[in-house]
Amino acid sequence: MTFIAPPFTRRTCMAAMLLAWAGTCAMAQSSWPERPIRLMVPAPAGGASDMIARTIAESLRQDLKQAVIVENKPGAGGIIAVEAMLAARDGYTFVLSPNSLVTEGPYSYKFRFDPFKDLAPIAEVASVPLVLVTDPRLPVKSVADMVAYVKAHPGKISYASYSPGTLSHIKGMQFNKAAGLDMEHVGYKGSPPALTDVMGGQIQFMFDGMGTTLPLAKTGKVRALAVTSPERSPFIPDVPTLAEAGYANLSQIMGTSVWSTPDVPVDIRNRLHRELLKAVASASVKSQLAALGMDAGNPRQTMGELADTLKRENERTGQALRAMNYQP
Repeated sequence: MTFIAPPFTRRTCMAAMLLAWAGTCAMAQSSWPERPIRLMVPAPAGGASDMIARTIAESLRQDLKQAVIVENKPGAGGIIAVEAMLAARDGYTFVLSPNSLVTEGPYSYKFRFDPFKDLAPIAEVASVPLVLVTDPRLPVKSVADMVAYVKAHPGKISYASYSPGTLSHIKGMQFNKAAGLDMEHVGYKGSPPALTDVMGGQIQFMFDGMGTTLPLAKTGKVRALAVTSPERSPFIPDVPTLAEAGYANLSQIMGTSVWSTPDVPVDIRNRLHRELLKAVASASVKSQLAALGMDAGNPRQTMGELADTLKRENERTGQALRAMNYQP
């Protein structure tokens, strides 16, 4: 019997092409990663975000059997790091940043991107309170001493932040308002240079992340006055909370997350999400972060839950800044 093939129409040709394309994409995504992954970090080497990134990168390298490169791109509230990822859009370039990238940054910087439409949060990998620190040579051993000292030196006291528009900056503004102070803000490109000036006496105070502050506090190079967590940190249990000092409304934890762009195939984002949660659940990463005074991220948090949390924090920040008539 003779078999007569059906005519190869434009429709069947298109269908065949689409099937082939879909199969190729599926194979490409299932074999991801086929080359090194890049993590853009909006902090200098030695900063808290940099230390988190290198801890996570090593865990990913071991599990994915692929190189994970940390690239430091400090400054501009994370804009430089994000624009590097947006320029790549290759499914191999991601951003690891404090959540202030989307929760505080939009109120201080003119982004050329929408932080909630052009960025897709993958996973929160660490969380940590800020620590209020000072030059140990100052006669300030408590938050009450600090308030009295600033009021005794009107117009002469400054506080540092690791970048303008971040939680480090805004927490200082909130403390100024709550305590009736007039400290002047000085923004830096990362914690290391800011802490250097605190230790050198050029700047008197700073709200900084635990990762960079903890080793300096333990060796007496800076004095920790309070933490912003609701309860005392197990890493520096002798340091009281801001709530204990009478500023409960200033309690806040700072998260650090990994972002992608929403046009990266969902299979890749899901794979990275799983690998990141696997990393933060591991004993190795937990112990390394604990050594930095940090807690690992929630290994059960979904991408949707993280996105909702970030939006709520953004709205909370906006309300606080409007109440202070903040102008960047």
